[in-house]
Amino acid sequence: MNLKKLIGAVAGTILIHPSASVLATENGAPTTAAGLYNFGAGFMPPATPKGAFGLRTAFYSANSFKDNSGKDAPVDFSLDVLSLSLAHVRMTDHEVLGAKYGWGVVFPFLHMEASLDVSTPVGTFSRSADVFRQADIQVIPLILQWHPSRNLGVNAQFQIQAPTGDYDKDRLVSPGLNHWTFSPIFNATYISDTGFEISSSFELDFNTRNRATDYRNGVEYRHEFAMGQHVKDWTVGLGGYYYHQLTDDKAPSLTSGNRARTIAAGPALSFFRPGMPAVWLHGYKEFGTRNRAEGYSLALRIAQSF
Repeated sequence: MNLKKLIGAVAGTILIHPSASVLATENGAPTTAAGLYNFGAGFMPPATPKGAFGLRTAFYSANSFKDNSGKDAPVDFSLDVLSLSLAHVRMTDHEVLGAKYGWGVVFPFLHMEASLDVSTPVGTFSRSADVFRQADIQVIPLILQWHPSRNLGVNAQFQIQAPTGDYDKDRLVSPGLNHWTFSPIFNATYISDTGFEISSSFELDFNTRNRATDYRNGVEYRHEFAMGQHVKDWTVGLGGYYYHQLTDDKAPSLTSGNRARTIAAGPALSFFRPGMPAVWLHGYKEFGTRNRAEGYSLALRIAQSF
């Protein structure tokens, strides 16, 4: 990997809301956040007069990144991201295709600290950044919720991510990505009569070109999962995600597809009692990584219907 490509790969690392990466897609930034959907992914909030409001805070940290063979790249690198996201979901009693219709919107904000030192024949190249700004807003104009049985919840969503976040192509990290993304999402949750739950979320991200850099990210695939046991109001178990870039990036300077993948897993916990705020908590460690950063994340999500 040449120096110019390496610096560019690290330079704009994240649209997190809670995830981060390096060396995949432009500047190593995944288009949408991973680790959002775990327990209860197949169930949207009920229809209420004001809808459901949510707050998500997450911390991601990485101090190494992997090349195409999964080995550490020969640079000194660190990245810490604290994300705060405000969300609103409004489900209704209107039916479309036999499902309850709803919509949603997410406003993410990121505090990003990053540093990069690369050894060269003429000395060490160093860059750093510390920024707290709004990231790209996500609008979900379509949510369809089905209940095929009392044990099974299924929903489909269509999400649009708009380039509204703070962006600077010359800065080491930027909360915004400066391109549009269109994402179909499918979620499902099955809870047995004994309280054992399996939840999954499947998402594809289709990206437009960043006109500031003439770079277009490849199609990204994400599978998020959780499995655990319900114990009264609590659910305890394991969660995680699998991220895989399916197609090559496109840019005049690229000589390879720059595809990435990673797997993350760790303990997950949720709390739900009617009339009280719902809570989700997890800690994930990434492994099996290619062409991006490898780190860990801690996330807390709280939601309440009104």
